[in-house]
Amino acid sequence: MVSKIEQDHQRFREIVRGKIRKDLRRFISRGEFIGKEGDRFVSIPVHDVDIPTFRYGDNSGGVGMGPGDEGDPAGGSNGKGGDKPGKHILEVDVSLDELADILGEELKLPRIEPKGQHKLTTVRDKYSGVRSTGPASLRHFKRSYREALKRQIALGAYDPANPIVIPIKRDLRFRSWNEVKKPQSNALIVYMMDVSGSMGDEQKELVRLQAFWIDTWLRRNYEGIESRYIVHDVVASEVDRATFFSVREDGGTRISSAFTKCNEMLEQNYDPEDWNTYVFHFSDGDNSSDSDNRQCVQILEKDLLPRVNMFGYVQVASPYGSGSFINVMREAFGSGGDDRAGGVGGAGGGVNDRRNKVVTSRVNNREDIFESLRTLFKAGK
Repeated sequence: MVSKIEQDHQRFREIVRGKIRKDLRRFISRGEFIGKEGDRFVSIPVHDVDIPTFRYGDNSGGVGMGPGDEGDPAGGSNGKGGDKPGKHILEVDVSLDELADILGEELKLPRIEPKGQHKLTTVRDKYSGVRSTGPASLRHFKRSYREALKRQIALGAYDPANPIVIPIKRDLRFRSWNEVKKPQSNALIVYMMDVSGSMGDEQKELVRLQAFWIDTWLRRNYEGIESRYIVHDVVASEVDRATFFSVREDGGTRISSAFTKCNEMLEQNYDPEDWNTYVFHFSDGDNSSDSDNRQCVQILEKDLLPRVNMFGYVQVASPYGSGSFINVMREAFGSGGDDRAGGVGGAGGGVNDRRNKVVTSRVNNREDIFESLRTLFKAGK
């Protein structure tokens, strides 16, 4: 039976979950979360929710019941700064899996069905029983207490009027485990970004926020995720995550260099029969030439699209970029939906199925990220 305090805690979590859902668009656009290194949790500031506490005293007073006239400052202030502590915003820890579930519910996203067979396996520890020896960290309190209680009752040492139960060494019980091989569908995310001079700090922040939510959603749908990062101006190179979001060059732009680098990476390391691959390219839409635009389309059609579940092109607004590459993508692979947040590439009968893997999205500001995520994943690929 669920205890009263557990029921109250569950109710509190439901209230918090409702607040997060209500303010999800704001969280996405403003980045109001603090990642905790080493685990899959984030701290989210939740307004207008108090931590459950006991309160004592006279609660008969109400809002607006004190002395004063209309227009007087609240609390009788004379306009000077207050000397009382303010009401703090409550920060709650939310797992990224729970956050992804809220995102999926709010955007009405279908769960992704991994393609291919579950050929890859992972070894995990499964706690399957109890034994009498083991490390202190695996001590099973309830089973140890039960053994001590049984022993004291059998010896006649248990006093219901003074129910003190003290386990001794032979009463202790510990969780036991077995290694279990579990098939899993692995996924690869390749992030590519233009880092030429026209991509400034504001554009990189849009990319950082969008990439966080892309990663959160895909990790909810796959057990194993690997991420790779490629930056480019006229030349592409693979970098680590920290460099990806901080590096900036002042050269021109050749998008095909990134597409070529990505294709080499997939050919050498990721068999499409074993991996569910997602590729995202972020750019302000500037490219060096029409000939490079055509080369990008050719690389996509011939090399990348046969290997990936989805190719997402997200164009961020920049005062310096031409913004024309999204039109190249839509002319080559089709378009639809809201122009602000792009649309799913591909038209229908007679069009090669691999073209349906292309999704384009336009993000002019932070408020557009919410709809951009819906555009990218509404097809459940």
